[in-house]
Amino acid sequence: MDVPHLDVLAREVLVIVGPNGAGKSVLLETLALLQEPSRGRVLFEGQPVAGRQLTLRRRMAVVFQDPLLLRRSVADNVALGLRLRGAPRPVRRERAAYWMRRFGIEHLAKRSAITLSGGEAQRASLARAFALDPEVLLLDEPFTALDEPTRVELLDDLSAALRETAVTTVFVTHDRGEALRLGDRLAVLMGGRVRQVGTPEEVFATPVDEEVATFVGVETIVAGRVRSLKDGLALVDVAGQVVEVATDGDPGSDVLVCLRPEDVVLSPAQDHPSPTSARNRLPAVVRRILPAGPHVRVQLDAGFGMMAIITKQSLEELSLAPGSQVVASFKATAVHLIPHRARG
Repeated sequence: MDVPHLDVLAREVLVIVGPNGAGKSVLLETLALLQEPSRGRVLFEGQPVAGRQLTLRRRMAVVFQDPLLLRRSVADNVALGLRLRGAPRPVRRERAAYWMRRFGIEHLAKRSAITLSGGEAQRASLARAFALDPEVLLLDEPFTALDEPTRVELLDDLSAALRETAVTTVFVTHDRGEALRLGDRLAVLMGGRVRQVGTPEEVFATPVDEEVATFVGVETIVAGRVRSLKDGLALVDVAGQVVEVATDGDPGSDVLVCLRPEDVVLSPAQDHPSPTSARNRLPAVVRRILPAGPHVRVQLDAGFGMMAIITKQSLEELSLAPGSQVVASFKATAVHLIPHRARG
């Protein structure tokens, strides 16, 4: 791990996001004081944690991918942490009942935990964590093993609970949708290194390098060179085309031009284009059409490879097929430039 510095701010949800094997769980376990860093130190409220780990762990709650429930009733499992911390029985009952109700499992209170479905078990695990009223909540990919409908529903319930409690939270995931849904800030971890920290809007719109851009869903990444700057616009040469970008830059500098597929609008090729606010309108040829749930992904050749994502209705209205000629439009503000050293 190579994490020179990472802050978790009070009352925020910090999402640590990255591909599988990036080191996310190791980082979360270090923050949870379950393992010591090989170098450096962890601070809690600005003070080193050394010698205070057990005391500080009692101010935290951790939820893992595996719910880790005992062979006891759901109610006993939800109240378990409170019992271990010496809470009086009336307090245990009240808090357990409240959080079972909040996570929709109050009707399962007397059920043995070993009979629960995966989603029900994770709800019990989350209820147990929130019942502790922790100062810091740490969650390690809690939805990975769940089917999509269960995951979406539980994600909504967790989001509501986080808003209600405003507990300081670290949430680990490899799923971009979960990161966008929950995060106040994102820390992108790749290869054991924190590559970028920022709001979801900053990270997804302005990734710092090609690897981060690919991970956050930028599918058009192509080399270009800044030709000139004028009135806040950079003119960038890209494979014989000129792309206008709302940014500053150094004329003559090599860059990577990044464009998300959802920012590309397709229209029929025509002699008299309809009015649009998009400054970039490039002739393109459809190469492939790929299904993507309720949408389709359209692979284009505009002198360079480009990807667009459109609805199935738009596909039918445009009568697109491989070989169709279209105009690919996108705004200057939709393009992000990353400094790039040209090879060779």
